[in-house]
Amino acid sequence: MRLIQRIGYYLGGLSIGLIILAFFFNAKRTSCSYGPQARVLKNINSKNIKYSEGIPPGDSAIVQQVLQNGHVNFSKSSPRKEPCGHYVVEAIQEGQSRSVTLQNCDSIVVIESLKK
Repeated sequence: MRLIQRIGYYLGGLSIGLIILAFFFNAKRTSCSYGPQARVLKNINSKNIKYSEGIPPGDSAIVQQVLQNGHVNFSKSSPRKEPCGHYVVEAIQEGQSRSVTLQNCDSIVVIESLKK
């Protein structure tokens, strides 16, 4: 068998396999969150959120947007703090820098402050 035929069979099988994988993964709505940013934000967004008394009720939509589109500033965070990890999530929305400080506990996330 010539090299060109081998490459053709390889590429044919690879493309069929990728199509099958794409079909199965799209049906399950899976995501690949391997990086530290993605893992922390996915963990935070999967829990119930409780707001501290210093957060006005109208700012909950802003907090949700920051948690969906922001990034974790690990230099200002203390993820191994006991009993709950302390994180700072920052985002730029509508030309303004916003920062959410929160505690990530086992079953709940407590929003401590929102800085605009």
